[in-house]
Amino acid sequence: MGFSFLPKDENFFVLFSKQAELAVMSATLFLEITSKGSYDEEAVKKMRSLEHQADEVTHDIIDRLNKTFITPFDREDIYTLTKELDSVIDMIYTITNRMKVYKIQEVNHDLVEFAKVIDKSVRALTVAIESLKDTKHPQGALDSCIEVNRLENIGDNMRDAILAKLFETATDPVYLIKWKEIFQFAETVLDICEDVAHVIESIIVKQA
Repeated sequence: MGFSFLPKDENFFVLFSKQAELAVMSATLFLEITSKGSYDEEAVKKMRSLEHQADEVTHDIIDRLNKTFITPFDREDIYTLTKELDSVIDMIYTITNRMKVYKIQEVNHDLVEFAKVIDKSVRALTVAIESLKDTKHPQGALDSCIEVNRLENIGDNMRDAILAKLFETATDPVYLIKWKEIFQFAETVLDICEDVAHVIESIIVKQA
């Protein structure tokens, strides 16, 4: 049976819902890992599995996009949305793997708080993506995008405060370098979430 991105075709939105679900699973796992302070091979293996699944969904969307003439919204927006959402999962995996490489085995409460904000942001994105199914009633999606923007601002402030504390208190330069990178990566996740929100807002405006 052929696949088509017709406005009434739910398959397209099913794929995006799956991608969003994997993003939530990644954020939830990241929060669990940071809360335990266990960045071992098993944790990385679980995160890598989610990242690979997300890659498959991304490739499926792009492949179907290349074979489809009619799409429910701009082809460029479809491509950008799937790539940016995939990047959220990629970056969460990158942080987890880097923690293992650095042999960090401790609970950092600042990172736990960051993980909570990331989890909230990804869940807000999921609501926005689900709301794209009904562009005639966009307020739910727009409200979720506003929430993602708010959380990104919180992340900016958290990163700055945490880095300032690190530079004031850390005596080991290697320790400082490691954690500086980790927190910058964590804030980057929120930046990418905001990029996804901007794509969604753009789609809504074009469909108005």
